[in-house]
Amino acid sequence: MTYSQHPKYDVQDNLAFLDSELFHAVQMAGLFDDSKAFADALPKCDYAKVTQHYDQQVSASDFNLRSFVNAHFDLPQPLELRDVISQDVRSQIEALWDKLARQPDHPQNDSLIPLQHGYLVPGGRFREIYYWDSYFTALGLMISGREALVKSMIYNFIELQQQVGCIPNGNRNYYRSRSQPPVLGLMIDLIVEAQTDEQEKLNFIAATVAGLETEYRFWMDGAQNLSVSDCAKRRVVRMPNSQVLNRYWDDSATPRPESYREDMEAASALEASQRNDYYRNIRAACESGWDFSSRWLAEHNNLSSIQTTHIIPVDLNALLWKVEKLLAKYHTLLGQHARAIEFSENADKRKQAIDYYLWDTQRQFYYDYNFVAAQQTTVKSLAAAVPLFVEMANDAQAESVLQCIAHDFVCTGGLITTTEHTSQQWDSPNGWAPLHWFTVQAARNYANTNLAELIMQRWLNTVENHFQQHGNLMEKYDVISAAQLAQGGEYEVQHGFGWTNGVTLKFYDLLTKG
Repeated sequence: MTYSQHPKYDVQDNLAFLDSELFHAVQMAGLFDDSKAFADALPKCDYAKVTQHYDQQVSASDFNLRSFVNAHFDLPQPLELRDVISQDVRSQIEALWDKLARQPDHPQNDSLIPLQHGYLVPGGRFREIYYWDSYFTALGLMISGREALVKSMIYNFIELQQQVGCIPNGNRNYYRSRSQPPVLGLMIDLIVEAQTDEQEKLNFIAATVAGLETEYRFWMDGAQNLSVSDCAKRRVVRMPNSQVLNRYWDDSATPRPESYREDMEAASALEASQRNDYYRNIRAACESGWDFSSRWLAEHNNLSSIQTTHIIPVDLNALLWKVEKLLAKYHTLLGQHARAIEFSENADKRKQAIDYYLWDTQRQFYYDYNFVAAQQTTVKSLAAAVPLFVEMANDAQAESVLQCIAHDFVCTGGLITTTEHTSQQWDSPNGWAPLHWFTVQAARNYANTNLAELIMQRWLNTVENHFQQHGNLMEKYDVISAAQLAQGGEYEVQHGFGWTNGVTLKFYDLLTKG
């Protein structure tokens, strides 16, 4: 019996509850500062009974919604990490691993999709595994000698595919309709590259390659049915020259349960006919991991102008090129040469399309492409480092991109996310660990060690200075003004934090080795 078949775990009961009048009433009443709190609540009896009790009591003159919630739900608490106190950043990270680690889940009738292997959560309000976070966290776990935990997370993701149909944003039912940037192959390759025994390496590839192919099929679903008149389906887009590239998407066009009030209030200012598109584009931006950024906005500081599903992103397509290259590599190692040739040819086609649509020969930089407007966007972002990270760019492209990053993105505290200064958290002045890793490795791949070391040192200085003053590590930092806490987003900046820990530890390791 899988966890999804466990009698205490009923997906449909939870999904029905998230669509109920009770859920709507609680979220719109603003009983909690964070909408995610109630989305993650554990009912004290099954959902059907809770909603029945609500229907019976709500019309009473003395009905109190907060009292009802307290009587019928156990509310989750943020993962508090302030009691982890160490002398330096490296010691703090090592101490945090145990606090952030989770044992296999015991199925309960709540929104959590239970996992059968150990895993690591980011921290704070993020009490579950997150997909793309896990790759950056794994960078540090490998250095800490926790390879077994990285393998466990890979197996969890592959099993989630079998249950959900994709690797969801996180292991919550309300994340089932979307994924995150495809990094499963990057995680698998961390293990492959660490293996010294050739047979063990082949055994691990054989055990995981089907999962990586499933990931690829998820992103390419519908590609065979595209046409000139019907050029976009789910995550695939047929470009004018018949090449296929990818976008972010979400199968649902409703308010996000974990940000329900925020979505409802924002959509209320729109025409009724525009609201479903707004919800889908908000959700698609969450799939990107960049929630939110001027990259997705028609008006760079106006969230209501979000148009994520119109955008062909540089980073997503570079990562999918890497998936194709890894599948070609793994099938070659397994002696499956016909399959290897197929994926190698797919990678060649994708590179041609990326160079045609996403590389700007005048500005000498990678830009996202708005396929509805049939033009590149104007937002300059660190997504441009990802083609270099996966080693898809040629030397001339790499030199131009790295020069631009050195000139336009490097700040006192590290790298800004985009050159747009907005209220969105994935814009300037914020800096994020994942993008620092992509950029550092991009520079290292093309022998620009000076830039790589400069970025690593400035990031570490930011992390260390904040740690000395406040005793914690953060999910993001203001890299322009060190005295300021990073702002933006739908929630307070979180402490912990999985990917900051992983990338920071990786930078220490690289600088030590020289």
